[in-house]
Amino acid sequence: MNIGFIPIDNRPVCCTLAQDIAAIDSSINFYMPPREFLGDLTKPANYEAIFEWLKNLPSLNSIVVSLDTVAYGGLIPSRRSPESFEDIRTRILKFKEILQSKNAKIYAFSSIMRISNNNINEEEKEYWSRWGKRIFDYSYQTHKLGCESCITNVIPSEILDDYMNTRKRNFEINKIYLEWQKSGFFDTLVFSKDDCAEYGFNVQEARALEALGGFTKTGADEIPLTLLARAISEGKNIRIAPIFTEPDAKDLISNYEDVSIENSVKGQLELAGCTITTPDKADILLCINNFLNHQGEIVMKVPTEPFSHVWNTPEMPYMIADVRFANGADNAFVEQIFNRSADENFFGFSAWNTSANTLGSLICAAITKFTAQKYNNEAFQKLQTTRILDDWAYQANCRQKLENTDAIALKGLMKPYEEKCAKFLWKDFETSYKFPWNRLFEVEIEFN
Repeated sequence: MNIGFIPIDNRPVCCTLAQDIAAIDSSINFYMPPREFLGDLTKPANYEAIFEWLKNLPSLNSIVVSLDTVAYGGLIPSRRSPESFEDIRTRILKFKEILQSKNAKIYAFSSIMRISNNNINEEEKEYWSRWGKRIFDYSYQTHKLGCESCITNVIPSEILDDYMNTRKRNFEINKIYLEWQKSGFFDTLVFSKDDCAEYGFNVQEARALEALGGFTKTGADEIPLTLLARAISEGKNIRIAPIFTEPDAKDLISNYEDVSIENSVKGQLELAGCTITTPDKADILLCINNFLNHQGEIVMKVPTEPFSHVWNTPEMPYMIADVRFANGADNAFVEQIFNRSADENFFGFSAWNTSANTLGSLICAAITKFTAQKYNNEAFQKLQTTRILDDWAYQANCRQKLENTDAIALKGLMKPYEEKCAKFLWKDFETSYKFPWNRLFEVEIEFN
């Protein structure tokens, strides 16, 4: 199977994670643009280089594409790009011609521009450092009230005009994609809703796209992986049974999402092409360590009640989504998992960032292992080592002890966690660490 994959940007969870998952099945020929072609925190992707790369690929069965990369240069540039609607329209029409020449099934997603509820401009335009929270409030209140909020009087007109024009441009580009979908161009097209609140312009745009026949989905970074799972599972009936550690709390809503954790699970499984069933009929169990009362967040120092039951390892294929905390695993739960070593029934662990991020990436890896024509256990162990060390060791523990991006200091902190991980997976390894975007939010684990 030949699969092309154009990520959102060059972060490890968007770029190398997809490669590591595809490597589980050695029969998959996985093509992704060179990492230097992709965008990062400060620069957009090299569109022309990606176009040439795509032109020169061999015949593909399917291609998974993050449309923000080819339209704006990536997810973050989609909020910052000063280019006009016409410039972007010209670019995506050129991209469409190249895609048409590949005669492959196309699984695509495009973001609905988010509205972050803070004054942090690291991933936004410069003025967000002063006006971001006010713009969020303006968006929220205008939607909720059904008329323009008076908050507009305190935001400088040139800033509000720029923000609204950027939103309108992106929305009109999404409407073009929707027309392509109606003509049968895409096999699957998803409009993603990132960092959602109950009200806001992004919520209104999602409803407008749905009214026009579009499909919207809560999440962002994981959606290319969920679409990759759909491409891999095409024509197969993989039956998944969700099991919650806190079944009475599965109607609660995760941080940064607008649907219950139960519906988040269902949405990811359905988009991945899986059939949701009961444990007695399942090919794989999806074990979800969900939260009571509210989802915690370790980095933001938001506590929640940790796992307090007894973990019994299933006697059939299973994967584990630990979503009790956003952006980091539940230490109490992980310690119980480590009471037994992984066996052939272990199909993966994830606790990456939002609930949707965790679920989408986990399901993709499990599907790839389950359907593998040439299973590569070494690749699976590498992937699981990465997820355990990143999601548990780093995000839930070592990150809190760092004051800056000191990779040498991090290596020392990670050592005891590496030893536990190696024992669980029956796999020795040697690692090094770096911070690809020069911030603590993401770490990259390299195997020497």
